[in-house]
Amino acid sequence: MTLTEQLKEAMKDAMRAKDKARLGTIRLALSAIKQREVDGQTSLSDDEVLAILTKMVKQRKDSITQYVEGGRQDLADIESAEIAVLEKFLPAALSANELDEIVSNAISESGAQGMQDMGKVMNIIRPKVQGRADMGQVSQTVKAKLTA
Repeated sequence: MTLTEQLKEAMKDAMRAKDKARLGTIRLALSAIKQREVDGQTSLSDDEVLAILTKMVKQRKDSITQYVEGGRQDLADIESAEIAVLEKFLPAALSANELDEIVSNAISESGAQGMQDMGKVMNIIRPKVQGRADMGQVSQTVKAKLTA
């Protein structure tokens, strides 16, 4: 079952359970997927759907930061609930040790010598960690290993 099909099934379940918050979040995700399909005139692969869901989670995390700074905890709580729904469709997050191992392998695979080779390393890592790690954290780990 593809990720899009899983989202559609989850939407049906949320409708049956009359869970408005979960239903709304899933509909937003399906809408974003459909928009990309229409724009590109193609069906999206699971990796592309994962990228969309990851982006949606990142946007909500940024919103939470802004809402908390603005003293709007009520809105931050809504965003947190949406993140919880979206994360159920993402693969399990990588541990720090797993991420270190992937970065080390990518550096040796690419033959990177320093910061000028960071792009090569990131291109190897990106498909392996898509939806499983924050790319900002991945970037910091790569920088630390390349400058060490």
